[in-house]
Formats: sequence, C-alpha cells, structure tokens
Amino acid sequence: MEKHLLKKRIDAAAGRIPADIVIENCKIIDVYNSSIIEGKSIAIVDGCIAGVGDYKGRHTIDAKGRYAAPGFIDGHIHIESSFVTPEEIGRLLIPHGTTTIIADPHEIVNVCGMDGMNYMLEASKGTELDIRYMLPSCVPATPYENAGAVLDAERMREPIKDTRILGLGEFMNYPGVVEANDDVLDKLLIAINGGKIIDGHSPFLAGNELNAYAVCGIRTDHECTTIEEMLDRLSRGLYILLREGSACHNLRTLLKAVTPANSRRCLLCSDDRQPETILSLGHLDNHLRICVEEGISPITAIQMASLNAAECYGLRDRGAIAPGLRADIVLLDNLNDFKVHQVFIKGEEAAREGKYLHEIKRCDISPVQGRFNVKDFSIEKLRLKSRSKYVHVIDLIPGGIVTAKGTAEITLSGEGEFVRQPEQDIVKIAVVERHNGTGNVGLGLLRGYGIKSGAVALSIAHDSHNIIAVGTNDEDMALAVENLIKQGGGIILVKNGKVINSMAMAVGGIMSDQTGEWVSEKLTQIHKDAHKQLGISREIEPVMTLGFMSLVVIPEIKLSDKGLFDVTRQAFIPIEAL
Repeated sequence: MEKHLLKKRIDAAAGRIPADIVIENCKIIDVYNSSIIEGKSIAIVDGCIAGVGDYKGRHTIDAKGRYAAPGFIDGHIHIESSFVTPEEIGRLLIPHGTTTIIADPHEIVNVCGMDGMNYMLEASKGTELDIRYMLPSCVPATPYENAGAVLDAERMREPIKDTRILGLGEFMNYPGVVEANDDVLDKLLIAINGGKIIDGHSPFLAGNELNAYAVCGIRTDHECTTIEEMLDRLSRGLYILLREGSACHNLRTLLKAVTPANSRRCLLCSDDRQPETILSLGHLDNHLRICVEEGISPITAIQMASLNAAECYGLRDRGAIAPGLRADIVLLDNLNDFKVHQVFIKGEEAAREGKYLHEIKRCDISPVQGRFNVKDFSIEKLRLKSRSKYVHVIDLIPGGIVTAKGTAEITLSGEGEFVRQPEQDIVKIAVVERHNGTGNVGLGLLRGYGIKSGAVALSIAHDSHNIIAVGTNDEDMALAVENLIKQGGGIILVKNGKVINSMAMAVGGIMSDQTGEWVSEKLTQIHKDAHKQLGISREIEPVMTLGFMSLVVIPEIKLSDKGLFDVTRQAFIPIEAL
C-alpha cells in the first residue's frame, strides 16, 4: 500500500475527511462481541471499512433499519460439482450474500492436470466473487483408479506459492497419511514448510489413527456425519466444516453438537451444491436459516459463516465489520430467514434484491475442452461373469454418498453371466477409463438405484471422472457410453436403443459453459425422465448419486475402472462373495 492511500484511510477513520461511502441506519452485526451495534454508520474508503461510528460520506446509503453482516464465506466447495464455471458460480452465489469461497478444484485437476488449475484461476477473474483455491492434494485421488493427471509433490512446489492458493486441498488419502507413506509425506511437507493450511477428509477415522492424521498439521474436516465424529475431531484441534450440499446433508445433525464453548471452531460449507439447489434454496443464507431453526443464535450462525472461516483460512482482511477490513457487507432484512437485500464487495454494490449487478467476463475453455481418450470399448466389455451366484453388491443408502457392502444371490446364464431379475432391484454398473486409453472397464452390481429400464451414463464420476454407467441391459449401456463420448461428456439417458435426454458438458466433461438457470432446467428434465421413463427410485437423486459410486475414498464399497473396491479394507475384492 502507498503512503497517501494509508493516510486517506486514517483521515477518513478519524473523521477529518468524508468517506467514499457511508451505510447508515443499519443494525451492525458485531461478530467479535456477539452483539448488535445500533445507531452507528459504516464508513468505507477505497473498498476498506474505515470505521463504525458517526460519519459523513460523499455517497450515503440508507439501510432502512436492515442488519449489516460481514460477507459470507463458504469454507469448502467444489465449483465443478455445480456443473457451471467459476464466472457463473459467482453470479449465482453473490446475490445470496456469499462474497468469498474456498474452492478445491480437484475435479478438474484430476481430469486436466495443471491446465485445469490454471483455467480455474483465470476464469475466477471474470466474477466479483473472491474465489480462493486449495491446491488438490490427491491427483489421482487414490492409486486404485486411473485419472487424467498425476500431481506429485514436485509439481506442487511452484503452484502452491501463488497467493490465490491458500493451501493443500482435502487430503483424501488418509490411509497414506496414517501409514506415513513417503510420497504423502513429501506432499504434506510442501504445505507445512510453506506455512500453508491443509484441509482434511477422514471419514470414520478414530483413536490413534486420527491422532496420526491430525499430528501432521491437517486443520479441518468436512466429512463428519455423527456428533461423536465431530466432537472427536474438535478435541484434537480441527476446525469442523458443517456441510449442507445438494448430495450430503449433515448440517442439522451436527448442529446438535454446537455449543457456546465450541462454536468458534465450526464453519459452514456446501461442498457440492447444484444450481437448482442454489436457485430454489440459496447458499449460505439457507445454512443460516437451518441454524436458527435448530436453535443456534443468529449471531453465532453468522460467525460460523464469516469470522470463523476467515480465521481458519488465514484471511485476515475479512470476516467482520471492523476498521481495516475489506468492505464485504451483506444487508439482511431480518435474522430469521436471512433474506438478502444488498451485497457489497470491497465497498462496491455487487447484488441487489437477488440480482447480480456486474458483467460476466467468460474465460476461454479450449485448454480444458473435451478430454476423452477411450480405447477398445465395446459391448463385450460389459459382460459380467461370476463363478458363484452369491455376489457382493454396492448397496445405496439414500441421502448420502456412503454405501454398504451387501451380498445377494443372483441368476447366472449357462455361460456364468449375470442375468438381471427385475424384482431384485440389482443392476450392472460399469466404470470406463477415459483418460489414458487403457481400455479398462470395471464392473460391479448396484442395489437400490431402482432403474427399471434403459441406462444412464455420466462423465461425472468422482474423483477421477471416468465414465460411469448403469443400466438394465448391455445394449442400452453401451449406446449410452458411446454417445457420451461423441458429445464430449456430461449426461446421457437411453431407453430401448434411443437417447431420450442428454446434457453436454464442454469443460473437461464435468462443467457446462451455459448459465446456471439453463443447467438447472436441463437437470430438472433429466431427473424427470430418469424417474418417469427409466423408473429410477424417487428417493434417489439419479445424477449425483451415480457419480459418487466411483468415489473410492468413501466407505463401504465403490467401483473404479480397476474393479470393485472395499474402502474399509483398502483392497480390491472379487464379485464373488463365496
């Protein structure tokens, strides 16, 4: 900062010169004292809060008695899982009071490597939303699948120095941390020696293994699903990110463990949030409503959506309404439904009454377009044979991404091939490798998806984003895979040998270059067709649910391009159960 700018701030704070902007007649949320300041104004100079008090400004905004809160900060989100680009997610989120997000781009980096990281950084310049990134720690997410890139410690050394990158993204390879694997230690040391934060991801880890995970400086966890897990991690010094996304809904459960003693160690996050959810329910404003419904005080809830996240991630210039901080301010109609009236980012009005007010500057997507290298795929690779009629199945658990390791008795043909029996609700699932031309096709059986005819194929298959397909017959599954490749990724629904609906995703096969409204409308129609025409259970969100069936870091069993994987045992298992 130059001296004359610093002097201007001091002079405005002292009242010697008028502020650029003064927001008056508001009730200011003081997140430091957990109180509300009334009868004072907020003075803003050069995008910075000069002071809270009695001020005059060249421009005055009458808040008309509304509450002024610090801009909301989402502590952990994957932009790619919204199926829109960084520029578009900014347009969607800012009207809901979000001014900063901590984004982990491990989806696009698993597909495109550092081309993906660089694209996200460049695209973020096209929105007023301040997008800070975590450098993906697990590319590939595990050694049990093929991804589009390898990001080892040496390749991390330079990118992590970027000031827009706050640290190392969620360390999903928790077994590698606990076992102190050499390559894992190298990655951890890149962050530790660089003074950067490390995000965690440790479902069901406990006891000494959890100590081993925490001792290396991992500071957060967003994978808690029970109060016991949450309290266990809090006692070890971890920040807990309370998640409410489109796929995972842990917020109401975990809020029961939030107390005045531990609330300052709790953050709000969405992890994965689709446009339809944002457009219908909102973003962190929705989290705040849930907090109040569950008995959390409004100011404590706002702390979790602002100050706590700023402190956790070392963002010392925001998180509160106080002198010297960025003028990221949200005007709220009330502290019950948290309806957002206006949003200011660095002192400039960014949204009003649900409308984003700035121009969107879209980034060139050509460096990350497509990315399909599928070799030797044919319907023959979908033939699932078993030496036993007693088999392992992936059991869906509605409402989450955790699965159960089930067993079933199936019907086999004379050649030992799986023959679907509709009354069992067991269907074939396949993961087709799409990055390296290996020709791999992993096969398994899925129970509880409810599909009664046809097939679904996606190139959104966490975290390596190979092609995942499920169906009642091989012909429709093969057609879905082939058409998905032709359209450059996205979603395909097939029935009776015809494509009945599809959505292309031009950015790495995992993000659309269209608007959030377009994506929402298209997904809504795809969901309707999936439920009505294919018969998928209405308890199941057909796209996101299927996309998580390859996530081999979440228990209990999942499927990768290399085969059926038991996450608990950290080992591949045969289809045969006996």
